[in-house]
Order: sequence, then C-alpha cells, then structure tokens
Amino acid sequence: MQPAENVDFNQISPVVLEEAIANYLKKHPEVMERALLSSGFLDKLATKEDLRLLIEMMDKRFEAVDKRFEAMEKRFELIDQRFELIDQRFEAVDKRFEVVDKRFDSLEKRLAFMQWFMGFGFAFLSILIVLIKFLTVAPHP
Repeated sequence: MQPAENVDFNQISPVVLEEAIANYLKKHPEVMERALLSSGFLDKLATKEDLRLLIEMMDKRFEAVDKRFEAMEKRFELIDQRFELIDQRFEAVDKRFEVVDKRFDSLEKRLAFMQWFMGFGFAFLSILIVLIKFLTVAPHP
C-alpha cells in the first residue's frame, strides 16, 4: 500500500476506503482504544447497574408524583363536595325567594283590589253626597 501522503482520497471509492480502515483497525486495535479513551466516549456509556439505578430513581420519582396527584385529586373531591353544599344552600335560598315572590304577588293583587274598591267607594260616596246636597237644598225664590 502507498503512504497516505501520496494518496488522493477523492479518487478512492468509499467502499475501498472503509475496507482499508477496517483492516488497519483489525491489525492495530490499540489505535481504536486510544481514540475511544481520548474522546471520552466510554465515560458517557452507562453500565447495566447505572441503568438499573436510574430506573429505580425514576420509579421513585414517579411514585412521588403519583402520590401528589392522588393528594390533589382528594383536594379536588373535597372542593367538589363544598361546591355541592353551596349549590344546595343556593337552591334553598332560591326556594325562599320564590315563596317571598308569591307573597308579594298576592299582596299586589290585594292592593290592586283595594285600590279599585276604594276608587269605586269614593266615587259612589261623592255621587251620593252630590245627590243629597242637590235634593236637600231649598230652592231660592
């Protein structure tokens, strides 16, 4: 093989280049090890134990979040019960207002009747007074 300085990589096909690199790395595995160690790539890999611990930690966090949601759900249930009680109170107040409204309606009817009755009574009395005055007045000679 020719030294790398004299090779024009643009003229070599990618398949041939990949095969040459693979063969070189098979013959010299320490080059790959040095490249991996210097890049810090292996430090970023997690072991099965790391993954197991991460899963356990995530499970604990999810359980804590579930407990919080359960507590929130209980709070919302209590709030719903309070709103139901308030709604029942408003219904009772509404019934009271309906009763008061009926009383006012009946009072209004009675007052209207009394107004007409008094109006006719005063008109009748006025006519009666005029007739009595007219009939009892002596004529002037």
